[in-house]
Amino acid sequence: MTKLKSYAKKTKQNLFVLYLSYKDNRVPWYAKAVAICVVAYAFSPIDLIPDFIPILGYLDDVILVPLGITLALKLIPPYIIEENRAKAEEMKRNGKPKNWVFAIIIVLVWILLALWVGKLVYGLLNR
Repeated sequence: MTKLKSYAKKTKQNLFVLYLSYKDNRVPWYAKAVAICVVAYAFSPIDLIPDFIPILGYLDDVILVPLGITLALKLIPPYIIEENRAKAEEMKRNGKPKNWVFAIIIVLVWILLALWVGKLVYGLLNR
């Protein structure tokens, strides 16, 4: 259990490092693109797969976010990551930022999915 708590703390710390790194002009554009996607998704108040869905709801948090963090950190130069670790520690103490733009995108995806499923069901019922 201690190992799991340590891993969760490290993951959260790395999110803040990525948040600071994607704003850094020294980071390559492709690394910024991955970092922006990971940070936006992790800080979004709405998940792609809602947590109330059994098992699947937590898979994105347990698998997608750590994989994205790992990929983004590999793309960012190590010296930039180290510089942003101290800044990230201070930011973490002040609370994580919310990404409402990404939340709106997720809501729109769910609405479009619901409309598509509704259209399919309507078509099947009117055959």
